[in-house]
Amino acid sequence: MRKKSKVAHGWWDYTTLDDEILNDAAKLTEVDLAGLSRPGFKVSIYNTREELFAAEAMEYITSWMRATDSEPAGICGPIGPTEQLPIVAQMVNDLEISLKNAHFWGMDEWYVDGKAMSPDHPLSFAKADMDLCFSRIDKKLQMPKENIHFLKEDTIGEYTASFDTFKCLVMQGGQGEVKHWAFNDPPKREGPYKDTPPSPEEFRKLGARVVDLHPMTIIQNARTSGGGVVTNIPAQALTVGPVETWKTEKVSIWHPGWHDNPFGIRLTALMISKKIPDSSVPMSLLADHPNVHFHYLRSGIGSCEAEMH
Repeated sequence: MRKKSKVAHGWWDYTTLDDEILNDAAKLTEVDLAGLSRPGFKVSIYNTREELFAAEAMEYITSWMRATDSEPAGICGPIGPTEQLPIVAQMVNDLEISLKNAHFWGMDEWYVDGKAMSPDHPLSFAKADMDLCFSRIDKKLQMPKENIHFLKEDTIGEYTASFDTFKCLVMQGGQGEVKHWAFNDPPKREGPYKDTPPSPEEFRKLGARVVDLHPMTIIQNARTSGGGVVTNIPAQALTVGPVETWKTEKVSIWHPGWHDNPFGIRLTALMISKKIPDSSVPMSLLADHPNVHFHYLRSGIGSCEAEMH
């Protein structure tokens, strides 16, 4: 029988993995991390914040520049990191890139009282995308409103279908402390998953949907976005799923070093590199995606050695 979680007994998460995998991940040096690249999985390390977020912004630009009238295309982007978003807007404006054939998919949104969080709420992901990026783009260059695909409770089917109608060239993401991309959190330890988590094949059948959030995710978002007020963070969210993720040409994950910790950003790279998918570590399922790219800020890689502060 698998171990119980050390942080939430009623849930699956990375603490239920075999200790050998966990210990191997903790031992990885910066050089080891760079050496995890293999065909289908690339690791890049950047020396400065400016290089990291400029490179992240460029994925928006190169994706949108590939969009044509006959082949509209775009990118699916996260809220976390967000530092790239104002850079994207400035690049579009300075290069005078028309976005009339470009598309954007928001990865996720909070779900409160049976509805997507209102875009005028300070915690809204749609609000962050608009305020930090799209509203800063010159009107003559702006993307048509119908080309911006945000998750809403009554249009989940349309959201999923749009990945077949328009080509998503890149799905960007950060990594949460529970090792998710978007809000693909590991499931509760109940029902058919009481003794074992879902198989990778079963988890990959999940599309865009409403999800219950792991306690670690709620605490993390309170820390990064809510001033630590855990009670203000919703317990559910709408999220893009593996189904949509596997329809994208490339999955690009950005590790500045303050969303997840030194151990977490090693563990998922190890599991993807060595092809050890396990749904208790959702990010590890990307081991089966044909084109995954991890990006690290060198100063954020840190160390897993014990040290009192």
